[in-house]
Amino acid sequence: MYMSGFGNEFSSEDPRCPGALPDGQVTQIQMHLHRANNPQVCPYGLYAEQLSGSAFTCPRPTNKRSWLYRILPSVKHKPFTPVYCGNITESWNEVEPDPNQLRWLPFTIPKSLDKKVDFVSGLNTICGAGDAKSRNGIGIHMYTCNTSMTDRCFNNSDGDFLIVPQQGNLLITTEFGKMMVEPNEICVIQQGMRFTVDVYGETRGYILEVYGAHFELPDLGPIGANGLANPRDFQCPAAWYEDRTVHTGYTVINKYQGKLFSCQQDFSPFNVVAWHGNYTPYKYNLEKFMAINAVAFDHADPSIFTVLTAKSTRPGVAIADFVIFPPRWGVAENTFRPPYYHRNCMSEFMGLIKGHYEAKEEGFLPGGGSLHSMMTPHGPDAYCFEKNSMADLEPERVAEGTMAFMFESSFSMAVTKWALETCQRLDKTYYQCWEPLRSHFNPNFRPSHK
Repeated sequence: MYMSGFGNEFSSEDPRCPGALPDGQVTQIQMHLHRANNPQVCPYGLYAEQLSGSAFTCPRPTNKRSWLYRILPSVKHKPFTPVYCGNITESWNEVEPDPNQLRWLPFTIPKSLDKKVDFVSGLNTICGAGDAKSRNGIGIHMYTCNTSMTDRCFNNSDGDFLIVPQQGNLLITTEFGKMMVEPNEICVIQQGMRFTVDVYGETRGYILEVYGAHFELPDLGPIGANGLANPRDFQCPAAWYEDRTVHTGYTVINKYQGKLFSCQQDFSPFNVVAWHGNYTPYKYNLEKFMAINAVAFDHADPSIFTVLTAKSTRPGVAIADFVIFPPRWGVAENTFRPPYYHRNCMSEFMGLIKGHYEAKEEGFLPGGGSLHSMMTPHGPDAYCFEKNSMADLEPERVAEGTMAFMFESSFSMAVTKWALETCQRLDKTYYQCWEPLRSHFNPNFRPSHK
């Protein structure tokens, strides 16, 4: 079950416990009814716990917090101790910088017969920049797994996860309730929220992590009041709880300052009977995006396809944007319709959920990726250029059956050793897709005068 809206003030209680949300407290002296967040005694003997996603004194439009009413508070656990981090890292200097165009073949999903790998064990950092300690930065990860998390959950103290499934459904249980997230949907698990992931076979997807900011809807400016990702199409889970003792120990894994730590407790952390607030996990179906495109001439900048943005302190500059390239109509006249050749002051990581990307129909495959770093030239391959330079410009459907996306960042991102070497999926022939480009320059050309 879900509730609709983006950033709303939600209230939810598990229907097994009606009235679990504090409704009112009558004071002994004044006999007034107060709707308290933190009553002296909570209904059903629950504990009140606030989860703050912003400083207390943030302006009201950006103030994020939720109140959770739970069977036991999250503070009841054994001490955290360091654990093996695997391929998740914030070490941006482990290899030398590489300014080349980079492309990866579909990342390998481990076979369950060889090794059981769950969501956390299957996290692999591709690239990133900045620092979780200073609360300013970004990380891009792949997850490849084949088994569900059992009696353990994950908690990211460093930032928000935007999860893009590419293969396989994810059943994500959070403190706020459950979400089923399928390929062509996304979900956001915000900083500090505990969650566990069930999978149903070989599973793969992408993660955009941001430190120091939360994702929000982009401003629409002259587009007006409606368009792009509409707020009512976002969904957050309804309250669900389990009152479960785990005698063998429940493991909480905490990503903190780029490292992993774990602690033990003897109960499930998904014991929130009711909650209210505006700081929640949420999901969104990419098919509901209202695409806008050029209807006269020229190729619009890809910012018109922004679903979510994490803003920096500089106006108009994002720590990260999540951009999609959905099915749409192409009708521009006298225009080279695919993406233009480009050098960018931003870094662009692209992934493909399904289908074929219009600018590179070969080599860029679902479950793979590409990185065009800051000021690194990129654009359509030779085949795409020749084909579309001579095409009849009739109205046409673009990207039908396809969903490509981009994580764009103002950070100059470093690539990890795992991505360059260990994973063995780097396509070292990528540069060759531009090698057949030839000169069409004609010094005798004369423009026609109308």
